[in-house]
Amino acid sequence: MQRSRNDVWVGLFVMVGMAAILFLALKSANLLSLSFQSDYKVTAKFDNIGGLKPKAAVKSAGVVVGRVESITFDDKTFQAKVTLALESRYAFPKDSSLKILTSGLLGEQYVGIEAGADEKVLVAGDSLSSTQSAVVLENLISQFLFNKAAEGGSAPAGNSTPAAGKKK
Repeated sequence: MQRSRNDVWVGLFVMVGMAAILFLALKSANLLSLSFQSDYKVTAKFDNIGGLKPKAAVKSAGVVVGRVESITFDDKTFQAKVTLALESRYAFPKDSSLKILTSGLLGEQYVGIEAGADEKVLVAGDSLSSTQSAVVLENLISQFLFNKAAEGGSAPAGNSTPAAGKKK
């Protein structure tokens, strides 16, 4: 009888430990967000969203104020349409702007919201038009290399050092 009671307690302890590990794994992978606050949804269109994913954070001044709910492609404007779920306790002006930013140099991407100065605030269903697309590292590198190649191509023809062809 004592042995089976210990087996039950050990089994229960293992189950609680597995549940805690699962919870931490989902939370650290940003796949689980426990929020009991009501939210309102707004949309924005971006030319390039880079590696932005659904459930990514929406931050203002470094504080998480919402999550990316969905990302779709608008085949009429050829832009990405991002739906944001902002917590209702945060009211942003209608002329706020959005940027897709990166945590660190190669970290995950999130949406940064910069508050505007309008008297009217965003409500459910509004669309933000002031957006800045993600900075794509590959584009920056190719632009840098292109500029360096253009600088190198404008050098005068011939030897680059005057003493290269002379013998002593």
